[in-house]
Amino acid sequence: MVPLTRGGRDKNRDEPDRRCIVTGETGSKSGLIRFVVGPDDTIYPDVANKLPGRGIYVTASREVLEKAIAKRMFSKGAKKQVRIPDGLPDLVESLLLKRLQDLLAMARKAGKAITGYEKVKVMLIREEARVLLQASDGSERGKGKLSTPGNGKWIGFLTADELGLAFGRDRVIHAAVSAGTLAKRIVEEAARLQGIRQVNGSTPAAEKDTGNA
Repeated sequence: MVPLTRGGRDKNRDEPDRRCIVTGETGSKSGLIRFVVGPDDTIYPDVANKLPGRGIYVTASREVLEKAIAKRMFSKGAKKQVRIPDGLPDLVESLLLKRLQDLLAMARKAGKAITGYEKVKVMLIREEARVLLQASDGSERGKGKLSTPGNGKWIGFLTADELGLAFGRDRVIHAAVSAGTLAKRIVEEAARLQGIRQVNGSTPAAEKDTGNA
C-alpha cells in the first residue's frame, strides 16, 4: 500500500493525491477506498474508481472505515445527509476480494501466474516471480520451504478456497505471479483488502517480506 502523508504529496506520481475524510491524510488512490453518493442518497463503495460522481475517500483500513460510519463522516464529506447501507465494511471486503481474484485470474490467463508447489519453486529459482501467494490455512511446513522473491512480495492472508476461486480450482496453496503491471496491481489490491480485513489493529497474516513488485 502506498504510504499516506499528512498534507504532503509525492511529486514523482502523476495522479493527484486524495484526502481521507477521517484521518485528513493524503495519498495515492491505491491506498484508499473511493465512495460515491447514489441518486438515492446512499453511499456506495467504488473499489474500481469508475462510478460517476464526486469521490469520497477513506483509508483502506477497517478501523478507519468503521470510524467514518460511527462518526457520520460520510455526510460531512458529501455535505448532506446520506444513508449508510448495513454491513458496509463487509461489503467493501467482498468487493475487494472479488477484484483481487479477478486480477489473479487475468494474470493466469495471460500466462503470468501459476500454481502448484513445484511450478512455483521453479519460477522462484529462475527469479521470474515477483509475487508469492500462499494460503493462510496451508501447511506451515510446506509454505516455509518457499522464500519470498527478491524485490518481491509475499501475500499470505487469503485462504486456499479464495485462491482456488481465482485460479479455477477447488483449493490452491501455492501460487506465483511474474513481474509486470498485473503483479503491481495485485500487490496494491492485496494491500487494500488486507487493510479492510484488519480487526482490532491486527492482520490475519502479516507479510514475510517487503519490496517492490
